[in-house]
Amino acid sequence: MSQLDDKINQHFAGLVVRKDLVKMVKGNAIVPTYVLEYLLGQYCATNDETTIQAGIDTVREILRKHYVHRNEAGLVRSTIKEKGRHKVIDRISVALNDKSDAYEAEFANLGIKKVIIDSATVKAHPKLLVGGVWCIAELEYLFTEDKNATPWVLSSIKPIQLSHFDFHGYVEARKQFTTDEWIDLLIQSVGFNPQMFGKRNKLSQLVRLIPFCERNFNLIELGPKGTGKSHIYSEFSPHGILISGGEVTVPKLFVHNGTGKLGLVGYWDVVAFDEFAGKQKRVDKALVDIMKNYMANKSFSRGVETLGAEASMVFVGNTDHTVPYMLKHSDLFDPLPEKFHDSAFLDRIHSYIPGWEVDVIRGEMFSSGYGFVVDYLAEILRSLRSHDFSDRYKAHFRLSDDISTRDRDGINKTFSGLMKILYPQGDASVEEIEELLRVAIEGRKRVKDQLLRIDATYPAVRFAYFDPQGAERLVTTLEEQEYPGAYHRKLADDGAAEPAPDLTVPSGGAAAISQARTQESANPDQTPEPTLKEQHRVFQENQRGVTFDQLFGPYLVGAKRIIVTDPYLRTFYQQRNLMELLETISRFARPEDEVAVHVVTVEDEFNGERQTENFQKMSDACASIGIQFSWAFDTTGTKHDRDITTDHGWKVVLSRGLDVFQRCELNDAFSFANRMQQHRQCKEFNVTFVKLQCQAPANPSSPAF
Repeated sequence: MSQLDDKINQHFAGLVVRKDLVKMVKGNAIVPTYVLEYLLGQYCATNDETTIQAGIDTVREILRKHYVHRNEAGLVRSTIKEKGRHKVIDRISVALNDKSDAYEAEFANLGIKKVIIDSATVKAHPKLLVGGVWCIAELEYLFTEDKNATPWVLSSIKPIQLSHFDFHGYVEARKQFTTDEWIDLLIQSVGFNPQMFGKRNKLSQLVRLIPFCERNFNLIELGPKGTGKSHIYSEFSPHGILISGGEVTVPKLFVHNGTGKLGLVGYWDVVAFDEFAGKQKRVDKALVDIMKNYMANKSFSRGVETLGAEASMVFVGNTDHTVPYMLKHSDLFDPLPEKFHDSAFLDRIHSYIPGWEVDVIRGEMFSSGYGFVVDYLAEILRSLRSHDFSDRYKAHFRLSDDISTRDRDGINKTFSGLMKILYPQGDASVEEIEELLRVAIEGRKRVKDQLLRIDATYPAVRFAYFDPQGAERLVTTLEEQEYPGAYHRKLADDGAAEPAPDLTVPSGGAAAISQARTQESANPDQTPEPTLKEQHRVFQENQRGVTFDQLFGPYLVGAKRIIVTDPYLRTFYQQRNLMELLETISRFARPEDEVAVHVVTVEDEFNGERQTENFQKMSDACASIGIQFSWAFDTTGTKHDRDITTDHGWKVVLSRGLDVFQRCELNDAFSFANRMQQHRQCKEFNVTFVKLQCQAPANPSSPAF
């Protein structure tokens, strides 16, 4: 176990489970994660391996004996008849039969209906009436000759939910973790390996949890397929329900006028719409109108009565086009059905998660560490719905007066939700509060900026805040930084996009090489001098379009000797980054020139032989293309510099060394992110270009120099 796993088990003993156990016990059971973790929490909430193995066997036996597979429903019904009584795990829903004045239960997998259930049980568990609940139920079989009577008798029912929890103990235990440790614990609780995600992506995952702890929070996430957008809403909590966007009606969602039966928003904390996107989907205009009113006022009118509810609304769907395509031709709400592509409806959304920043889920992304039993965390989040943390930033920061009331509501609710999730104890530093405030502002800004493109009557807004010293700090979205030429255009009256500059990769790269070589061919006696300047560049996490060619290439043109200093060139992917830098050096060097490249790094304590072997392979490969490659290990243990220095007077200072890209699947030969740097997401990093007063000295330890 990791040090974090030890700490988790120490402070949350009995409330956490090893996340890889779910896959081990699930088999072919089509059952939500919270159901399996409820069982694992009863028998495997420990770090003792012997107890875990015994618990796994017990849970498997429970599933084997009591979980109802649809294709084995007949066998289970026979078992109940022969034994007279049997427990089953199934999804149970209840409806009122007004002709017999009785409640009747239906078992989804078992395939039996009209099972009588008493009123007291229905009152204790009202969600049985809407959408159904996973339960452990005991059924009896008592045959009778009365044709109107059912032989099935429900003896007992126990919804699979945590019965109690200690909120004060949860808050006290939170104080024992640093912010980074707590974030990693939450990410592991969702089921992912935190080592595979950057800070920005972790926070995006946690924004998905806000609807569970914030009342009437309206969230949207649009992005490519396979990024896990709907996973949390279908698997994470017994208090949320995921429905197909095309299956919902006004009576199902709000209230049935004829029967007076309350809909989903009256019983669930979170109502999530899956597959919400799709331009050709038919949508009831009345549904859109009543949703507008509910999302804005937390109430809805049907008939003569106005009703209120607290359910948060979540909309998830797939995009058909890339972000630059949508920005050039329409907007980031482009995939939505026409009736939902309405400025009044979209203005009710508090935050927009950029799903295109979330990587497609791969096997190595899942966690084998410890996390909360999800049902426990779901109950904690539900209890936090009654708290309000929206004012926690106001002692330190002030939103710009340019931000409207509706924009402030979106920012405040997102900020409040993140504070509840990360700092339930209410204790956060000014820097930590500012980080969450920026996330909240960006989520609402993404909504409002697209509204400005859709509806010209909306006034432009400057999304900024003021720090304690009164200095203004502007917030931008990542796509705004990546595609500034297309981002701020408004749509024309006919819905078409106004002309804009082409969305091309910044200067440098292949285009710069081609231009430089064309000039050189026309003037063979003159070497084109690239336009270089001292500068400091900052790159955001998840930013795309960055390449070594574009970043370093122009500053390497004409260099004969280059020293690369980076202590972290140990693992395969780090050494591959170095190889890609060598490729850039090769592309920007003239065919007749030879370049000496010397690398200074730190020897890997555990895999030094493999590290040396890879460097030797690089040296052998470089020899045939005119690059003299050499390396040396820093033995002083004090080398922390990360830079590239050339003999013609430039030093490039790297905050993260060459490790600027987030990990991708290195063995996938058909992945563009694997083959082309501009399609990879970046880590957060910065680069400083400094003009030296004299040329870089030759390194005496390098034979190439």
